[in-house]
Amino acid sequence: MEQLMRNFFLFLAKNKSLTNLAKRYGLRFGAGRFVAGATLDSSITAIKRLNEKGMPVTIDHLGEFVDNEREAAEMTQHCIDAIKAISKEKLDSQLSLKMTSMGLDISDELVLSNMRKIMDAATKHNVFITIDMEDYSRCEKTLEIFKMLKSEYDNISTVIQAYLYRSLEDVQTLDEYHPNLRLVKGAYKEPQTVAYPEKSDVDNNFKKLIETHLLNGNYTAIATHDDEIIQYTKDLVEKHNIPYDQFEFQMLYGIRVERQDQLMQEGYKMRIYVPYGNDWYGYFMRRLAERPANVVFVLKGVFGK
Repeated sequence: MEQLMRNFFLFLAKNKSLTNLAKRYGLRFGAGRFVAGATLDSSITAIKRLNEKGMPVTIDHLGEFVDNEREAAEMTQHCIDAIKAISKEKLDSQLSLKMTSMGLDISDELVLSNMRKIMDAATKHNVFITIDMEDYSRCEKTLEIFKMLKSEYDNISTVIQAYLYRSLEDVQTLDEYHPNLRLVKGAYKEPQTVAYPEKSDVDNNFKKLIETHLLNGNYTAIATHDDEIIQYTKDLVEKHNIPYDQFEFQMLYGIRVERQDQLMQEGYKMRIYVPYGNDWYGYFMRRLAERPANVVFVLKGVFGK
């Protein structure tokens, strides 16, 4: 049943008619509870509210799959403007981005040029950047560019997806860069030739990734709403006396807010992934696909029960 729901939401995520409809009607239908605003300016109040609670954030301007240089340049400038806004407003915030928005599918030269512009601005304003991982077809290229940029800049990280067979080897290979990595389950529809089809196998691999990266002494962001994975991490850090400043939990804006508060009150660093923008539909559907239990949290958020 869970796999059926996952496939259903991933199918909806790729429906262009529904995507256009969602853009036209803005953040209605409950998505406004899980997307901070249509623009960064309209999201700053929500970000500051989280910061005041003691929660840092990472912001993400929704949108992907740019196929021309003009749009890639516009998205690059948007990231630079967001970096400046983080600095100006003194937000406790990082920036997450998708390299398909910066021209990844157009040319290596273009995406590297745009990423270096972003990284130069991020270095100037002391803002940390995370390259989001996208589907499997872009995984190798994303890691290649990450390695290249990591050799030039310190303030950069990327994401490893637990549902891919290759991920443990990727974590081990990346260790020489002493990277800050965000570990996630993964939210794209991939064939069984490259990804674990069963949730139990994904969970087991997730635990291996967490253990390997933490015991290698690297900073680890565990991005999950799953209580089993959270408890596993707590037990692991206690067993190996891993300091609390070597890792953080990350959760999505508007989902499991009480759990977020609880973890923070227990002394763990709790970072909130805050998306904003009109192009929210695909993101929203993939979050439901990633963990169908999120549907329950969404309905509670929408109806306030």
